[in-house]
Parts: sequence; structure tokens; C-alpha cells
Amino acid sequence: MAVRDHLDITRLWRRGPVVSVLRFEGVIVPRPRRNAISLASHATAIERAFRVPGLVAVAIVVNSPGGAPVQSALLHRRIRQLAEQKKIPVVAFAEDVAASGGYWLALAGDEIFGEETSLVGSIGVISGGFGVHELITRLGIERRLYTAGERKSLLDPFLPVKSADVERLGVLQQDIHRAFKDHVQRRRAGKIDAADESLFNGDILTGHMAAERGLIDGIGELHGIMRARYGDKVRFRVIPTERRRPLLARLPLSAREPGEAIAEFADWLEARLLWSRYGL
Repeated sequence: MAVRDHLDITRLWRRGPVVSVLRFEGVIVPRPRRNAISLASHATAIERAFRVPGLVAVAIVVNSPGGAPVQSALLHRRIRQLAEQKKIPVVAFAEDVAASGGYWLALAGDEIFGEETSLVGSIGVISGGFGVHELITRLGIERRLYTAGERKSLLDPFLPVKSADVERLGVLQQDIHRAFKDHVQRRRAGKIDAADESLFNGDILTGHMAAERGLIDGIGELHGIMRARYGDKVRFRVIPTERRRPLLARLPLSAREPGEAIAEFADWLEARLLWSRYGL
């Protein structure tokens, strides 16, 4: 028994070091949704990634046009907490897109790599939505809304747009943008020119351009970078995520309330528009 245990341990050792691989693909959203990213969908996977035996690094692969800034921050914080607690390096890889909230998430890496043609950056804030007040009128739906507080119905999609609401939104966006800039300057300290305001104007850069300006550390992909660093025997452990659709979302559109169907369609269209900004 002791000999067999010894042989098993030797065999495991010969298999080489392990790199956990976490994929973050899709729009970053505040609630669970199919083909999207949120803390709820990825929290368990993040925890598991740092518990793998023989672990030498965690690789996060980002392919996201962004989305909800709070979820980006929560995911980033969870990864960094575990990285510091376990003393495990994190390396981020940008695929087609790591922009806006996707770039915020990629900043969880101690290093960031991308392809020359990856789209990176878009350090800014964007808000979008749809006005459906005319549509629900045509469907014979009566909107009933009761509030205490003059701004409680800020930018309600079922009401006409108010100029005061748009002005207030601008104030909120500026504050979120400030937090994004501060975050980039902290995580990329010494690698970017923090005084270069053009880095924070929401512009999109290719991976080649981003590497030249310090937003990423270089050009490379997961397997090549990790094998160069940890040897040809390095093993990759892909950690699955829990991205189930909510029960209500599994029902056919005909079985749902009109407002629910409209909301889901609006979510899909918003995600489609985010991807289309990057030609995808």
C-alpha cells in the first residue's frame, strides 16, 4: 500500500505544474443570463480555480465588450482577494475583445496579454436603453407608476425621456468614469503614462497599440505564454462556470407576460449592440 501511494505521488509530480483557466465570455450583466458574465455565474468557478492541486498560476481569458461596472468590480475584487490570499499569480489574456468592463476585469491579472488584433481599452462609461412607452401603448398595456422622490423614476424606459434625467445621468457617468480611471492607474502603475488623458477617452486600441501604450504587457496567447514560463509539462485545468438561465427565461415567449418578453428582448438587443460596436 505504501509503495503504491509512493508511486501515485511520483506520477502526479511528473505530470507537471497546473494552470487553472477561467473563461469570461459575454456581456457583463447585473443578473444571471445565458451567455453572459456576472458574479453569480462565475463565483463558484473562481473559488475552484484557486483550489486546484499543483497550482502555479490562474489564467483568466477575457472576451467581453463590457457591461455592468459593479459586476466588473466585484469579479475583479474576488479574483484579487484569492490571488493575494493564496499567493498565486494571475495572468489575463484578451481574445477578440477586452473592452470597457471587459478591460476592467482583465486588470485582475498581474500581467495582461493579447493578440495584435485584439480590441482593448474603451476606458469610459456608456449607458444605453430603449424607450418602449409607445410600444406598450400599442399593446394595450397601461403603465402605472407611483413614486416618492422626484428622481425615483430616473430614465424609466416606459416613460418619455426628460432632459433633467439625462443631465443627472451625465453626473453619475462622470463619477463612474473617475473610478475606472483610478482603477487603471493603480493596476497599471509604472506601465502607462498616467498623465495621458487620451488613454481614458473611451477610445478602442488594438492589442499592438495597447502594448505600446502600456495597457497590456505584450502579445501572446495562453498556451504559448504559460509553456514558456512553466515548461512543456504544464497542464491546463479549464474550470467550468455556472451559466444557467433563470427558470422564467426558459419558458417560451408565448407563456410569459408581455412586459417580461419585452424586457428579455431588450436585454438581447442591448447585448447585440455592445458586441456590434466592435464589429462582432
